[in-house]
Amino acid sequence: MKQIVLLGSTGSIGDSVLDIVAKHPGQFSMLGLAAGHNDGKLEEQIRRFRPKFAALADAGAARRLRARIDDPAPHLLDGPDGVTEVACAESDLVISAIVGGAGLLPTLAAIRAGRRVALANKEPMVMAGQLMQEEARRRDIPIFPIDSEHSAIFQSLAGHRREDVRRIILTASGGPFRDSSKDEAARATPEQALRHPNWTMGAKITIDSATLMNKGLEVIEAHWLFDCPPAQLDVVIHRESVIHSLVEYRDGSVIAQLGLPDMRTPISYAMNYPERVPLDLPPLELWQFGALTFEQPDHDRFPCLRLAYAALERGGTCPAILNGANEVAVEAFLRHGLPFGNIADVIDRTLQCADVHPLTSLEDALTADRWARDTASAFIHRAAS
Repeated sequence: MKQIVLLGSTGSIGDSVLDIVAKHPGQFSMLGLAAGHNDGKLEEQIRRFRPKFAALADAGAARRLRARIDDPAPHLLDGPDGVTEVACAESDLVISAIVGGAGLLPTLAAIRAGRRVALANKEPMVMAGQLMQEEARRRDIPIFPIDSEHSAIFQSLAGHRREDVRRIILTASGGPFRDSSKDEAARATPEQALRHPNWTMGAKITIDSATLMNKGLEVIEAHWLFDCPPAQLDVVIHRESVIHSLVEYRDGSVIAQLGLPDMRTPISYAMNYPERVPLDLPPLELWQFGALTFEQPDHDRFPCLRLAYAALERGGTCPAILNGANEVAVEAFLRHGLPFGNIADVIDRTLQCADVHPLTSLEDALTADRWARDTASAFIHRAAS
């Protein structure tokens, strides 16, 4: 039986992981669960899956949970250090699904502890992909992608020589504003931006999809996961979300991975690699779609994608700065404290005044992240004054 540690268990990815575990008894067991502050949902998960370890990053939420759970109970830890301790527990696979930069420390710690990691959150690889890959290679352990796009690339590369790759093409749905003018999107409310046409996801990643920053972060992650230069990484708008990504080879062949827009498929593949487990999903009936469409992304309407490419080209700590500024801007927008159209402006202004350094240590990434958050917050505060 494969022992699983799940970081970010109370989010949408966590729900999908636990659905797979519940439907395959005897194949997986939950060794550890970790979340941020949702003690009520974590309590339900603990009672159902009986992990040996659990953690909440919010110490107050952990205190509330301790007062409610009865014996037999897991070893319940709290704070970021507690989440990291659960991440390093001796497991067969650590699934990293903590939203945002908060996932970097426990994910990197798990790799350093020699644990195989499946990445559902792209921010750790964006902030410190070079360090994470160096640590994984040093210990000869794999990093499995869970993002549907990166899982598709991983599957489309299988059995082929990397030196034969001409391009990697990531698909994007275009988000809820793909048919809106730039001015219409600029006035969008959080409620409108959270209505993704194809996927059901958490709030932060849904807003990133609306700005196309999500695709920009995926480009940076793909660079590190697949050792592919920026010039060979392309994005195409594919409204139907049936083709999840493609790999083009130098002989003109293009290998693609297709499937329904359901995260359980890439999650289960990473959980059971190289085997596949049966899922209760309907078959992909292509005739029901009628046509599959493709278009180039408009960098004027979606400047966040352009900013992500620029940060990747600049290198060093610049992607960490991009990510930190984006997280602050998205959070402000969700609080109705920043117009949708100003998200890219805050990120751009932060990057313009950034002092970018080589990324040689974890502290380099964390320092850049703190500076970006402080700087972006100051821009937002001044604009609101």
